[in-house]
Amino acid sequence: MEKTGEIRFVPLRGIPEVEEGDSLGEMILHAAGREGFSFLDGDIVVIAQKVVSKAEGRVVSLSQVEPSGFAVTVSEEVSKDPRLVEVILGETRRIVKMDERESGKGRLIVETIGGLVLANAGVDASNVSGGEDVTLLPLDSDRSAGVIRKHIEQETGKYVAVIISDTVGRPWREGLTDIAIGCSGMRPLSDRRGETDTKGLLLTATEMATADQVACAAGLLMEKTAALPVVVARGVEYIRGEGSSDELIRDPAHDLFR
Repeated sequence: MEKTGEIRFVPLRGIPEVEEGDSLGEMILHAAGREGFSFLDGDIVVIAQKVVSKAEGRVVSLSQVEPSGFAVTVSEEVSKDPRLVEVILGETRRIVKMDERESGKGRLIVETIGGLVLANAGVDASNVSGGEDVTLLPLDSDRSAGVIRKHIEQETGKYVAVIISDTVGRPWREGLTDIAIGCSGMRPLSDRRGETDTKGLLLTATEMATADQVACAAGLLMEKTAALPVVVARGVEYIRGEGSSDELIRDPAHDLFR
């Protein structure tokens, strides 16, 4: 792709409600065709986690959940539905923090089985069924991204990268933003260590989270109320390769806050 110095983010409109078993790669190609959009080498396809989870059947009906005694105890501490807490605990490796600093607004921060530290293990009721059903994170978001990427590449003959994004909170900062929880076709980090800045200073700690930056920017178009689960980023410089979102998770040995 020719470098223009510009980055574009193009939403793919008209993707229908996703159901279990749907091919997201095929749905993305159909939407692109209807929009008259053609993929170019180097495009990055950013996909909201929610539709990936739906396609993979990662949806649980709370009406079918029987909470354990421990889930009931935790639910009382954080003012959450005990059935929801049971689902969260099933996706959890360890509880990082839980409290109820404001009445009715408890928080449950956990480390997921996949190593992400998230509120509620990424279990989410928005844009599912009105509250009774919840989605879980994909079992392997990198694999999910890889399947979609290969489908698009086989059909278009273009090299693309795929990012699966999710909306998260952050320590010390208000508000939510989007991060990459899965990727394929790109290295999620861009290591600038050993290079020099514009003044000739040697960079010793600069390692940019490129996949997170792209996911965050795409999130401006993918708000929960927008019904736009797929955005294509064009013009982003990144390192091609199989990639894995695991590279974005800090090694506990170097994490000052664990």
